[in-house]
Amino acid sequence: INLTNSGYTSGSPRFVLEGNAILFTTERYGMRAHASWGSQDDAMLVFLNRDAYDKYCLSKEDYELRKELEKEQKKEKKEKEASKAKGQKKDSKTTDDKEEKKEKVKDIVVELTNIEDRIIRLTPNSSNMGSAIISQDGETLYYLSSFEKGYDLWKMDLRKKETKLLHKMDAGWASMELDKEGKTLFLLGSKAMQKMDVSSDALKTITYQANVKMDLAAEREYMFDHVYKQQQKRFYNTNMHGVDWDAMTAAYRKFLPHINNNYDFAELLSEWLGELNVSHTGGRFRPKGQTEPTASLGLLFDWSYREQGMRIAEVMEKGPFDTANTKVKAGTVIEKIDGVEITPEMDYYTLLNNKAKKKTLVSLYNPQNGERWDEVVIPISNGAAGNLLYARWVKQRAADVDRWSGGRLGYVHIESMGDGSFRSIYSDILGKYNNREGIVVDTRFNGGGRLHEDIEILFSGKQYFTQVVRGREACDMPSRRWNKPSIMLTCEANYSNAHGTPWVYSHQKLGKLVGMPVPGTMTSVSWETLQDPSLVFGIPIVGYRLPDGRYLENLQLEPDIKVANSPETIVRGEDTQLKTAVEELLKEIDNKQ
Repeated sequence: INLTNSGYTSGSPRFVLEGNAILFTTERYGMRAHASWGSQDDAMLVFLNRDAYDKYCLSKEDYELRKELEKEQKKEKKEKEASKAKGQKKDSKTTDDKEEKKEKVKDIVVELTNIEDRIIRLTPNSSNMGSAIISQDGETLYYLSSFEKGYDLWKMDLRKKETKLLHKMDAGWASMELDKEGKTLFLLGSKAMQKMDVSSDALKTITYQANVKMDLAAEREYMFDHVYKQQQKRFYNTNMHGVDWDAMTAAYRKFLPHINNNYDFAELLSEWLGELNVSHTGGRFRPKGQTEPTASLGLLFDWSYREQGMRIAEVMEKGPFDTANTKVKAGTVIEKIDGVEITPEMDYYTLLNNKAKKKTLVSLYNPQNGERWDEVVIPISNGAAGNLLYARWVKQRAADVDRWSGGRLGYVHIESMGDGSFRSIYSDILGKYNNREGIVVDTRFNGGGRLHEDIEILFSGKQYFTQVVRGREACDMPSRRWNKPSIMLTCEANYSNAHGTPWVYSHQKLGKLVGMPVPGTMTSVSWETLQDPSLVFGIPIVGYRLPDGRYLENLQLEPDIKVANSPETIVRGEDTQLKTAVEELLKEIDNKQ
């Protein structure tokens, strides 16, 4: 039975109020991500019968009166039963004392008529919610919610409609459970297990120590069997892509006795799962982090320089040296890092090990005027440096499009198929490039997500009127869609939804595709952490089927205009695919005029 009949996502159900209601969460009232996935949640109750609903709707005073009445009725019933029992002979008892003391199981009355009218929103505001639970007496809602860093524990008096922050925890996700008496609330998961006395709200950490001797070979065999069962039960295509899964499993099982480490075990999983000829699978081994991660100064160097030190070719925007008070520029030579001289034969990167976010002394030299000086900077992580390089790459492509088109076209790159990237391109195409004649949409090197519906809608606009204020054009309508021509770039490195999104764009005839074919990798995955948490494997659980019965998985997407970027042009800073897209879109616009 569909209890909510809602187009919004609902989940995390649990029986409460002695089985007379179901507590669940929903995104119905929450702020939604700009793209199609991600939203805030609320805690909700659906009452399974009218009596439970009527009790909940009573005011605090009326509820107290009803409790007193029920107490009196229960007392009268007990007295009548006791009086009746006295009049009976002892030898006529049909049950022993134990049976009499046994608590009777109460039937739950489920009334489906008008059940949708008995759905109540509990939380006063939507939020990034974790687990939620209601006290045994039905008077208090406890829930985890994240407003800043991690999840904090909140408490709501359901009768008074009063909410307060109970414990500031900044914790990770945890589930909540009550003991049988409803006196202790357990928070299981996150960084530590905790318990709270419901009467006092006192929260304590549960500490324990356990020593385990592991049979790692037996554990790997167990995990192997688990992967076998999960793929068999959850693989999106019931015929397992035509693979005899039992026979394939037997063929790979024979390698298990010869594996004594997780590197090799993850490789075994990948080879075995790869026989399914599908994306979004394989095994991964994630050992605990680097001991000496190397930091970055946010600089690009002249690799033809062979003298003492490192000569700077470019200072990256927003990097450690991109400040108002630095004298560093292209041509400056770094001679020392924290006093250690950089010689021509050494690898200078070792001097930046463990230096991320730490003050570092850099000794510099200007060959043009002979000046030497020191500057203190804070190096960034290689991940942060990668983000700066990405921003640089996008700016370069945008500048190329602007130059090649004479300012007629705009350029956006979709970094990933998620909310952040969608907000970025939405802002640019309807802001910075709103008055351009067309837009180049670049999806190259995108690793996926879920954005195909949003991109389809965003680039499907057809202008139907213009909003004008006192003779001044304010915007075209629809105002939340791009109403002009567009073209999309693809390459071999597009993956997952970066295959599905260009497919939808092309299928819906929104514009042409330029670039290289995209491998058919359009499935949705469940990445599962194994019993040994350093091991992860993937199960493609959702396939995308076309009306003719084919799936997008393994269905290669061919561009309308096939063009490759050769290594020779790339090293010269030329983007042949991008230039072709600009020329094709300008041709399309000119032909329409």
